[in-house]
Amino acid sequence: MEPSKDISRLIEIMAALRNPETGCPWDIVQTFESIKPYTIEEAYEVSDAIERNDMDDLCDELGDLLLQVVFHARMAEEAGEFSFGDVVEAITRKMIRRHPHVFDRSDADTPARVKQQWDEIKQAEKRERAERRAKRGLSEDFNAGHLGSVQRSFPALTEALKLQERAAKVGFDWSAPEPILDKIEEEIGELREALAHGDRAKVSDELGDLIFAVVNIGRHVDADPEQSLRGTNTKFRRRFNHIETVLEKEGETLQVASLERMEEIWQAAKAIERQLG
Repeated sequence: MEPSKDISRLIEIMAALRNPETGCPWDIVQTFESIKPYTIEEAYEVSDAIERNDMDDLCDELGDLLLQVVFHARMAEEAGEFSFGDVVEAITRKMIRRHPHVFDRSDADTPARVKQQWDEIKQAEKRERAERRAKRGLSEDFNAGHLGSVQRSFPALTEALKLQERAAKVGFDWSAPEPILDKIEEEIGELREALAHGDRAKVSDELGDLIFAVVNIGRHVDADPEQSLRGTNTKFRRRFNHIETVLEKEGETLQVASLERMEEIWQAAKAIERQLG
């Protein structure tokens, strides 16, 4: 098997990796659900390469993201649902349909008219999508209703925030931050109970409820949860790097240092930050 610029080679490679008899043991057992986190991760890595203006990394990361598309399409083909070719056909049809001013006859000759035309076509596509879902017996549609405008493709923290903001517009909201603290304590209690019973599914469920409540209080005090967490991530990186630096100066490594020693250095890092203000 040789590398190639032809997409068909990547499709062949994925088929070989998924071959039940001669494929890769790891690739064979993957599912849509197990691969989903990697798909999201690769999209973020593409975004990171763009932000750093690193074209070498961008080329590499776009390849990784493309692999995810081929992976999902291969699993769908194995299940008799659709193939990679169907994915390509669907997006090409959509782009041609949404750009009649380029590929067909249209009077959309200004940006405003193009946008209006785009919205009209999308509405028609939504109606067609609803009809297809009905034929497949899919009744639940998260694109419908008051919360339908909140995209499920958002990162979970952002989706939670936007769902709460949308619900608040019709009065489904807390009146002040303080009651939310009570709700957080309630969710912590339920999480403790789930942990005590050793129910992993329940633990995951209660953890989600707790995070959702924490997002809610952030919204009430105008602290964006995504940015708040990003700040904490930066702080964690800085303090952990301090641990590593101190241990290196002492001739130790992270692998052999005791938890007590690492905690001691961590607290020292916090004290330094307080002194710096």
